[in-house]
Formats: sequence, C-alpha cells, structure tokens
Amino acid sequence: MKDQIMLAQQDTNAIIEELLEDGSDPHALYIIEHHISSQNFDLLEKVAVEAYKLGYEATDPDEDVDDTGNVVIGFDIVAESPLNAELINAQIAEIITLTNQFGVNYDGWGTYFEDGSDDFNEVDNMETLH
Repeated sequence: MKDQIMLAQQDTNAIIEELLEDGSDPHALYIIEHHISSQNFDLLEKVAVEAYKLGYEATDPDEDVDDTGNVVIGFDIVAESPLNAELINAQIAEIITLTNQFGVNYDGWGTYFEDGSDDFNEVDNMETLH
C-alpha cells in the first residue's frame, strides 16, 4: 500500500506547479476531488459513509462503461484545502488507506483553476486538472 500511496502522491507537485504557472491563485481554497471507482455500488457507498465520518464530502455516483464493456461506478471524495502538497498528500494517504479497506480503486485527484474571485456562476468554464 505504501507504494500505491507514493505513486499517487508523485503527481501532486506537478499539478500544483501547473495550476500556479497558469495563474491560479496560490492563496485560494481549492476543491480537491479524489476519484474513486468500483464495479460494486455497495462497496462505494460504504467508502462514502466512512469518508464522511473522516470529514470529507462525497459526490453522487456516476456510471460509465470501460474499454472492455464492464460497468464502472465512480464518485469523488471532496475536501476544501489550500493548494499545499503536504496537505493534499496526507489526504491521498488517508483516502487510499480507506479504499484499500473496501477493495475499491483510487483513481487520482484533481481540482479547478481558481482566479481569486468568488464567482461560482462560471461552473461551465472550470477545467478539472489531473
């Protein structure tokens, strides 16, 4: 599991650097979305409940079909956080530990560009980076 956590954390600095290079606000709070998936809805539901107990929010699940025709269900475990690699990497470790307890997949994390305004009406212009 430690290797899985380290591998997932490798991209954190690159994502943060990319956001800042593009002009994202370094002082803003960011919505960090940790992507979770499985073919088993019941397991995902249990993960969502446990994530909530840890202080996270969870999005509604989405259903998709993978390249081999299997139905895959996914949702995001969401946290509001400064754009800080140490904090985000701690979230990654905590969430991967949780996903391993239930045998579901951790598929990385993403966030949105923040320009420093509080205008949440521009949802259509947000781009998830991951």
